[in-house]
Amino acid sequence: MRYLTKVTIGIALLLSAAIFGFFYAWVCSTMWGLDGTDPRVAIKAMQAMNGSVRNAVFAPAFFGTPFALWVAATLVWRQESQRSALLFAAAGCVYFFLGLVLTMRVNVPMNETLALVEVPESIEEAKAIWEAYSSKWQVWNITRTITSGLAFVLALAGVFAYSSREKGASRLSLAG
Repeated sequence: MRYLTKVTIGIALLLSAAIFGFFYAWVCSTMWGLDGTDPRVAIKAMQAMNGSVRNAVFAPAFFGTPFALWVAATLVWRQESQRSALLFAAAGCVYFFLGLVLTMRVNVPMNETLALVEVPESIEEAKAIWEAYSSKWQVWNITRTITSGLAFVLALAGVFAYSSREKGASRLSLAG
């Protein structure tokens, strides 16, 4: 059981770190790069990226993270590590509501609307479309970046709580 718990914790941490890193990269490179280019190119590039992100490599981190965190919470709960379980469960809830659900309710609809835009030839028209999209999209992306980072930190705290409980348990068994 402890081996399964540790593997599950490892998967939960990996997925949490992956989705945080994904959102973070959009904050500090992708969107800044798109904002700095011809808005017609930015619109086309964003349309292409939004179309390509729906894939089997991305799906486990995006959809699987809260469930991996909740499974980890359940497994450590069964080993009577309530503090660790609470931290993993909280991490799953934070990412689920402020990462996954936020994305599905805000960013995805914005992306779907942008996908329908025919890129205008006029740079001024394209600039107006891009600026309206990018500024709002980035506010929500920063929100999901911060909250997915928080979920990762909570999961790390869950690991430390679980680890310190395990060390305490092994000291008790050695003393007894």
